[in-house]
Amino acid sequence: MENERPTAPRTVRLDARQVRTLAHPLRMRLLGTLRVDGPATATTLAGKLDTNTGATSYHLRQLAEVGLVTEDPDRGTGRQRWWRAAHDISNLEPTDFDDDPDARAAVQWIQADQVRLLAEQAERWMAVAHGYSRQWRDAAGMSDVLLRLGPARLRALNDEVWQLLQRYRDEPVADEPEAESVLFFLAAFPRVEEGR
Repeated sequence: MENERPTAPRTVRLDARQVRTLAHPLRMRLLGTLRVDGPATATTLAGKLDTNTGATSYHLRQLAEVGLVTEDPDRGTGRQRWWRAAHDISNLEPTDFDDDPDARAAVQWIQADQVRLLAEQAERWMAVAHGYSRQWRDAAGMSDVLLRLGPARLRALNDEVWQLLQRYRDEPVADEPEAESVLFFLAAFPRVEEGR
């Protein structure tokens, strides 16, 4: 088992219909939870996300209609329907939707939701960081750097960083007693002066 190569992540390039469907707070949380925690029933997801089973079931079906989640028939027993994420990674190019105002608005909402998630996760970490070891507190954090790049070099930088992240994701977990799941957010965009 140790020498087993990790399987390549299942990736989807989102189309306009998927983007419009995904641009919903509960649907984003459902898909994210299935990706992180694995297959679950609507009841289990409702409990984790503090919502009701009816809403959870409805939104899972909406995600399934566009191929973002799928039933897990190997786990289903009787009336229990298990759901799993159909992909590990969602990709999109915002310019794919230049001619579709609804999809363009959905992409903007999804990106804003990612920023909200980053802020929420950072606040959660800061609230409990004092309880972590010195090594964790020194390793975790945020920083920024101002670079002068054109779009081609920015794309190359993002691609290179993404490859590095994939390498760390695919490497076997080192024998580190304090190993935990770590969120890594990647954001790069032109600095826009206030009033511009």
